[in-house]
Amino acid sequence: MRTLIKGGLLVDTEWMRHQDIYIEGSKIRRVAPDINPASLPSDTQLIHAEGLCVLPGIIDAHTHYHLVSRGTVTADSFAEGSRLAAFGGVTTVVDFADDDKISLKGSADARRKEMAPMAIDYALHQGVYGYRDDLDKELAELASSGVGTLKIFTTYRDVGYLVEKRDELKAIFSMANELGLMVTVHAEDDGIITEIGKGWKGTYKPADHALLRPASAEAAAIRYVGGIAEEIGMPVYIVHLSSKEGLMAVRELRARGVKVIAETTPHYLFLDKSKLEGEKGPLYVMTPPLRTKEDNEALQEALLDGEIQVVATDHCSFTYEQKLASDDCRTIYPGIPGTEELLPLIHTFSLVTGRLSLSQVVNLISTGPAKYFGLYPEKGSLEEGTDADIVLFNPDYSWTLSKDSIHSASGYTAYEGMTVTGKVVMTYLRGRLIMGDGLYLGVEGDGRFLKVRRK
Repeated sequence: MRTLIKGGLLVDTEWMRHQDIYIEGSKIRRVAPDINPASLPSDTQLIHAEGLCVLPGIIDAHTHYHLVSRGTVTADSFAEGSRLAAFGGVTTVVDFADDDKISLKGSADARRKEMAPMAIDYALHQGVYGYRDDLDKELAELASSGVGTLKIFTTYRDVGYLVEKRDELKAIFSMANELGLMVTVHAEDDGIITEIGKGWKGTYKPADHALLRPASAEAAAIRYVGGIAEEIGMPVYIVHLSSKEGLMAVRELRARGVKVIAETTPHYLFLDKSKLEGEKGPLYVMTPPLRTKEDNEALQEALLDGEIQVVATDHCSFTYEQKLASDDCRTIYPGIPGTEELLPLIHTFSLVTGRLSLSQVVNLISTGPAKYFGLYPEKGSLEEGTDADIVLFNPDYSWTLSKDSIHSASGYTAYEGMTVTGKVVMTYLRGRLIMGDGLYLGVEGDGRFLKVRRK
């Protein structure tokens, strides 16, 4: 299988230039200003990419496909998640494995087995829900198996996710650091949330969710885990940063020399808590909750100023019917779809503000995640010799996000009615076309588990 993509504008984090790109098998074999088709084997397929941008495959670094939760399962299976991802130019996701509290490697292996139907490539964040004897051995086995990231929660005591004792959490951080494992944190302070809940006299409508889990809880948790990272001398990765207060906590830690990698999502950038009002409010319930317009603006400015390193989606889709089955924020299934909308939303933001180049967009949603999660340069680059994960992107195409224009089995998009600029035309995974001209060509089971590179 050979393909020559000719005449496109190649974009990576270093430059944008018109060059041709030759794919042979699963790899990029040559990148040059003008590759003569006559010099290539006669069975080479020629793709004319004039007027299109050629990007490395997008990486959604935070997804929850086929998540079993609260007695049900999310709308997008691994096969359906792969399909919607391909339409968004996403060729790799970093999904999530629960901790069975018996074996971390066993937990990861079980999740990998479940993910066999994936038609795009994937890595894993492994949840760690408590300290136990021989955890150091569990972590070593996990690292040897190719998983490079841990997921820690500072909330959800009620479901057993919270590591309650500081010394035990510090021990987990320390062991991870020794093994070169990245620690990512869902940062909300359980104590603050619990105290608010105990004294709560109000209702439990969707709009109350933002009051029951305030930004102050996020900020407190960021300071807490940041302090542990500071004592050890290691980095910490904060997932789905949602608030101005949380951002201020990140800044405080960085001012003390702590390396904090900050991830946010399109919904915390572009949606606010007014969405929680009305009959459709349950559609917009996720954790942490949506914040204020002031929070949106603070995160947008931080993104433009380079204070946020990764934009991912926390894709966790329930159907329209599942979401609207309750209007009690304690029982509404939390989460929204988002993988497919990632590239067009961030590209549109770059155009509207005029302060992000397309190279910077690529860094936020492809190259940066690839580097932080040990997947680079095979993923997140257009270098010769690497995986031919390539997106042909029309940067001028204007369209409207709606339930009819996206492909999630949820049956809705949280960005309904938003006009975006930029659309994926073709998506290649390891040299194979998996989406082209509106047709999905992915092969169930063709996705590969990616073993990360760590020290």
